[in-house]
Amino acid sequence: MRLPVGRRSSVILADVLGCSLREVCEIMDLSLPAAKAALHRGRVQLREIAEEPEDAPLPKLSDADRIRLGAYVAHFNARDFDAIRAMIADDVKLELVNKSRMNGKAEVSRYFGNYSKVSDWHLVPGQVEGRPAILVFDPNAPNSGPKFFMLLGWSGGKVATIRDFRYAPYVIEGAECRFAPAEANRPKPR
Repeated sequence: MRLPVGRRSSVILADVLGCSLREVCEIMDLSLPAAKAALHRGRVQLREIAEEPEDAPLPKLSDADRIRLGAYVAHFNARDFDAIRAMIADDVKLELVNKSRMNGKAEVSRYFGNYSKVSDWHLVPGQVEGRPAILVFDPNAPNSGPKFFMLLGWSGGKVATIRDFRYAPYVIEGAECRFAPAEANRPKPR
């Protein structure tokens, strides 16, 4: 998860699934030099990650990012989607992984409407594989771990990107998840 998408995809295709470089080029719509570069850089970055000490401190969010992330989570949990819409950039990009992509405030606003119709979620600030993330729990299953997670990207104090893994819950399996320091307690069932 810590590799950029292109590098991660090329390493998975070549080293995990056993695809040839030509197949990687076709699947990813890359030239041969671009596929070789992504694969090489991905392998190098994985070796660097593997050499990191196990007890390395997790990256800290800036105070501003921590406050923005906390506000996003609080508004989402309160179902105050109008407040969240005010937090997103006009040119926001959303990827509902394995389902759809949306661009722009008007399109992404429909996404929040879909969450308002279901009650199988409760958001908690945290980290996934050392990256700031929003952990999503099912309040109806209080003794289980997070079901999936969301990643936000910020630009100019506004949410610029949202990656929601609701439809790709397998991504969280085996991932190292931690609560943000202020969120040491698990969410309580509603």
